[in-house]
Amino acid sequence: MSRLKLLGLNIKKCREAKGLSQANLAEKLGFSYEYVCRVERGQKYISLRKLFELADILEVDFCELTNFK
Repeated sequence: MSRLKLLGLNIKKCREAKGLSQANLAEKLGFSYEYVCRVERGQKYISLRKLFELADILEVDFCELTNFK
């Protein structure tokens, strides 16, 4: 499985654990709902800056999002 897909799965897992919908997360990040969907499916890249912001919103360590093991 590609790292991009694994990143998306990690984001989805953390988002669901926080109880946020994709639409809620998109609003907090300033993204469209469709963009968040594509990131979680591993079809779209996300900037490092937004990954840091995402970790803060989800209240997780950045390493949790990028753990590909």
